[in-house]
Amino acid sequence: MGSASDGSREHLLDVGGLAAGGPKIRVRGLRRRAEASGEEILRGVDLDVPRGVVMGVIGPSGSGKSTLLRALNRLWEPAPGAVTLDGADICGMDVLALRRKVGMLFQLPAMFDGTVADNVRYGPQLRGKKLSEAEVKSLLSLSDLDPALSSRPASELSVGQAQRVALARTLANDPEVLLLDEPTSALDPISTQNIEEAIVRLKMARGLTTVIVSHSVKQIQRIADLVCLVVDGEVVEVLAPSALSEAKHPMARRFLELSS
Repeated sequence: MGSASDGSREHLLDVGGLAAGGPKIRVRGLRRRAEASGEEILRGVDLDVPRGVVMGVIGPSGSGKSTLLRALNRLWEPAPGAVTLDGADICGMDVLALRRKVGMLFQLPAMFDGTVADNVRYGPQLRGKKLSEAEVKSLLSLSDLDPALSSRPASELSVGQAQRVALARTLANDPEVLLLDEPTSALDPISTQNIEEAIVRLKMARGLTTVIVSHSVKQIQRIADLVCLVVDGEVVEVLAPSALSEAKHPMARRFLELSS
């Protein structure tokens, strides 16, 4: 883990392995360099993501948070063995099958042509399965969206509504892990609350493992079970949200103080 002490590294791994049966996702020695400059973005990241928890990832801008997140479903290709899902190397999996298991939501939702229901049905339809109207409405409800919107053209949605449709579309693939890359950064406070409530509901209803990158420390404190602090390409600490004031890394402490 680079500059982290051996004691800090052990603490990271202990906290990250809280759930029985081993972590859902395990990251070991994950590195990434910028293609243009060769600058190291991730510097040998070690991280365990327990099953069925919401893990928040926070840290200064440019610290590698989104780069770390995108390795978890091979939006860029990590080294073999660097990332495992249920103990299996993700590099050995079919990438489309992996992305059904490890779904992802981005900052800005992209809607396909057609209705809300057409969007929700998109993933299963690629596999020859058509969701019923009842299944579509159930997914919309789970994503904190009015099921009556299923017949509305997706192009007529607000950004907040579209983000929840994108969430329902991801859930239609029945993922085991949900990756969220600042999913509320473009949303108003009410839409942000709707997304946060949906994330917590999914953990309770489905036991979904969720990793969320956020610029908002307060948001992470509201919804996360564990908080991963990333500084300069390294995971420097993993803490409970209530223990963020106990962060020991100097840059992490400064980031948290300025963000409070």
